[in-house]
Amino acid sequence: MDCEIKAPQELKAKFMLWTDVSFHDMEVINKIQSIPDLESALCNVFGVELPEPKRAVLLELYVQTVLFCRQHSLKKEQTSALLSIIKSIHEANIQTAFCNIEQCLNYSKELLLCHSVRRPPFSIDIFSFQEVDCISKYIHCNYLRYYKLYKYIFTPQVKLDLSLTYSGMPDHGSPVMEDSSVPDVENATDEEAVPKTDASFITEHEEASTASTSELKALIEQEVRQQLKIASGQLDQTIREKEKAFQLNGALNSLQPNLKAKREKDGKKTS
Repeated sequence: MDCEIKAPQELKAKFMLWTDVSFHDMEVINKIQSIPDLESALCNVFGVELPEPKRAVLLELYVQTVLFCRQHSLKKEQTSALLSIIKSIHEANIQTAFCNIEQCLNYSKELLLCHSVRRPPFSIDIFSFQEVDCISKYIHCNYLRYYKLYKYIFTPQVKLDLSLTYSGMPDHGSPVMEDSSVPDVENATDEEAVPKTDASFITEHEEASTASTSELKALIEQEVRQQLKIASGQLDQTIREKEKAFQLNGALNSLQPNLKAKREKDGKKTS
């Protein structure tokens, strides 16, 4: 069945306080300790109605997010917002079967910015800069690193159906019209029969033409497969480079508070 595949799009971030998980839902979630009960509660809150293995993968993503919030002692409103952020990044990833890693990276940064800077009505500051740095590392290590795996599970597989048309070549599937002017060889007399030498020459010529056409098709298809393989390798390399750059930026951001504190301390000693 053919289905329309959307092209990657830029998404506009907005703050998501109590958007998907209400205050009452957070009170229920905080009381649950067992993982199965937590999965059931999150399934009801987000209305997850997906076949396996999509359902299990998505619930595992939400459960790990809740456990991360508990580990770092985040408040109810912070946990609710982070769950909505994870849900939005996942939906941005699976909106298209094409590669949109750059759009997802930009979208995740803008979402964190909307929840760390007080600028009503566009953004609120429910996360501190230290919490944003920690959350950014969590999103990268637990979702963006497995970006292609989530896309493979939740998006339809796209296959390239390549059809080649050669100009000037006869279509083998079209019916051949009989020429009434050509005599019937079977019913003709010996004097009217077509010479065997001409018939054999025509047959050999057609076989040679068919063989050359098949060889040409094979060469073109082989070249197309090689080019697709090269393009796929270049895409994987680009994604790995972006992941390394994202890790480097996170490391530099984590060092900035320490450098600032050290400079202030050195300034006090000098004075």
